[in-house]
Amino acid sequence: MKRTVALVGRPNVGKSTLFNRIVGGRRAIVHDRPGVTRDRHFAQAEWDGRHFWLVDTGGWTAETKDPLARSIRDQIISAVDEADVIVLLVDTQEGVHPADEEVADLLRRVQDRVIVAANKADALPNDLSHHAFHGLGIGTPWPVSAATGKGSGDLLDKIVALLPQEPEADEAGVVQVAVVGRPNSGKSSLMNRLLGAERTIVAAEAGTTRDAVDSPLRYHGRTLNFIDTAGLRKRPKVKDDVEFYSTLRTARAMERADICILVIDAQIGVQAQDLRIAEEIWDRGAGLIVAVNKWDLVEEKDTSTAERGRAKVVDRVPFLKNAPFVYVSALTGLRARKVLDLTLQVEERRRRRIPTAEVNKVIHALTDRAQPPQKGGGEVKLYYASQIGTAPPTFSVVSNRPDTVATTYRRYLVNGFYEAWDFFGVPIRLKLKRKRDRR
Repeated sequence: MKRTVALVGRPNVGKSTLFNRIVGGRRAIVHDRPGVTRDRHFAQAEWDGRHFWLVDTGGWTAETKDPLARSIRDQIISAVDEADVIVLLVDTQEGVHPADEEVADLLRRVQDRVIVAANKADALPNDLSHHAFHGLGIGTPWPVSAATGKGSGDLLDKIVALLPQEPEADEAGVVQVAVVGRPNSGKSSLMNRLLGAERTIVAAEAGTTRDAVDSPLRYHGRTLNFIDTAGLRKRPKVKDDVEFYSTLRTARAMERADICILVIDAQIGVQAQDLRIAEEIWDRGAGLIVAVNKWDLVEEKDTSTAERGRAKVVDRVPFLKNAPFVYVSALTGLRARKVLDLTLQVEERRRRRIPTAEVNKVIHALTDRAQPPQKGGGEVKLYYASQIGTAPPTFSVVSNRPDTVATTYRRYLVNGFYEAWDFFGVPIRLKLKRKRDRR
């Protein structure tokens, strides 16, 4: 699981510039709302083989009744609670500012994971202005120029050295299960219901306040480790900040997950954000179960309501036809055990291996039914295929012209694999390779 590094400080000290310097200008998520004077975002970063999430925050200002400023202050406090390493950015050209001292006071309780980065030290190595920030009393200031990149390598060395070591490999056979979805869809309620269903071993293993809570459950001889992605407790007037950090936690949880249970609010229906989450889960290669929660609260429904709703979703996102939908109620426990059964089934499918002879039998049947379209005047041939990986199942198909196989035909092959074998709930990867000449 990637660790988290937060950039904090007062306005205009160069946090966003340093953010872009570290991540190479790639912004993973941007919130740009009317009245917000700056973007808030996070992205994946890497240095010296260590991967981490880098989080940008708003500028810390003096205590005020302004709702936006108070929201940003709360966001920074949340970032401090969440992060494994906090980088306090200060401005060497303006010297120590009262707002710098305020943030330093906030960080004093966690100064063992704080780095003071003295920015705008453009004249390195001759610039000594960073020494003024020793007076903040939370560690040695590291000079850096986010604009030119000077000193950024040394700063990154310090950051990754301070990052906690990766946890030891998970116990063999443990299935990592992330319960994800939009805020208020009932993720925590469903997870609590699942943990209370047919359990024999349950242990709440809280790390720190900035880590997700893992809850192992022993079910039918397997250990399912549920990863809570509920996010921060909602503070007054900081709904957007809570959703922002919930998104980060969800991304971190999906990195670890073998199976993701996407929780959708039945009363609201499937939203664009739900579909984006589903696509990311599928792209990552995790198994996917769609749990439509609060089904007991849907008043006007009949025996075909669920299927009609599923058909509408599949029409928008076709790959979801290969994912199971289960209609549940965290409140009453409706079909909670079904979710657990599906989890074990999907995990078994992720690790299923198909014999090569059977793969070739299916690929030949598919090509007999529909030949690959010719492209550029040349015939496209598929010679043979085999499964080259599991979790997710990955198949290799050897062709004379792999680069010319159309996307629609690739999709046809994948759909044929789903028809031939039970990979329901699991993404299938297909790789086409060129046949090597034997001389």
